[in-house]
Order: sequence, then structure tokens, then C-alpha cells
Amino acid sequence: MPIQEGKAAPAFTLEDASGKKVSLSDLAGKDVILYFYPKDDTPGCTVESKAFSSLSKAFAKAGTAVLGVSADPVKAQDAFKAKHGLAIPLASDETHRMLEAYGVWGEKSMYGKTFMGITRTTLLLDRDGRIARIWPKVKVEGHAEEVLAAAK
Repeated sequence: MPIQEGKAAPAFTLEDASGKKVSLSDLAGKDVILYFYPKDDTPGCTVESKAFSSLSKAFAKAGTAVLGVSADPVKAQDAFKAKHGLAIPLASDETHRMLEAYGVWGEKSMYGKTFMGITRTTLLLDRDGRIARIWPKVKVEGHAEEVLAAAK
């Protein structure tokens, strides 16, 4: 069953870019932004991650944790984070289990070729771990600001 607003968010435990484990249960008691991005260090993903990073203090002030998730290896995420000075945590799901549970891993197409990948999606989870809002098929420009407004 696909994820839906109002439903409990699927539990997960992933490794972050620094090699530490991060779980949904670790984030209990605060609102959480999960943004799923296709690939480290690509133009759209870089713009999106830098936008969320630049607003990290505003999200914190709103009592909202932010976590970026991709299927890239932890080492690649760590390099991406360091290269762009990102202030937000990134987590890796190379197994795609969490990505599939959230419905963001699937068939995509570009230039006439089909492949498996992440559909750029953002979720706002409430303090109780329920899905408060879903932004499917995200357009990067202005998105982080829109998400911050919803988190406030």
C-alpha cells in the first residue's frame, strides 16, 4: 500500500554520511522533513540540498529535523556533504528497502531509456510519526522555502 497523509510513517534505520545510524524512532517528538533525492552531486540534487541546508537554522527554530535520503553509498554522501558544506544530515539506503517502503523507488525514464531510481519527493512527518504532508515529483526551485512554511 502506498504511503498516505495521516498514516504512520514506515520505520527505518539508515546509516548517515558520517557513518552513524539514524532511525525514525531517534527523531520522535519533533516534526521531521524527509526529502528523497535521486543522486549526490547532480545539479538538481545539489541545489535542493543546499537550499535545505541554508534553511537548517530556521527548520531547527521551527522544531523540525531535516534528513536527506538517497541510494548513494555513505562515502559518496560524505564527499557530497563536505564539497558543498551542507549543514543537514544525509542518509543512505543502498538496499532500497526504506525507499520502497516510502514509495519513492521505482521505474523512471529519461531520454527514451527506462531505469530504476528515486522520484524526488518530500514528506513532512508530525511529532507522532504520522505523514502530515507529501510533496510528490518535486520541482527544486523554491521547494525548501515552501516546505519550511508548512513546517512552521
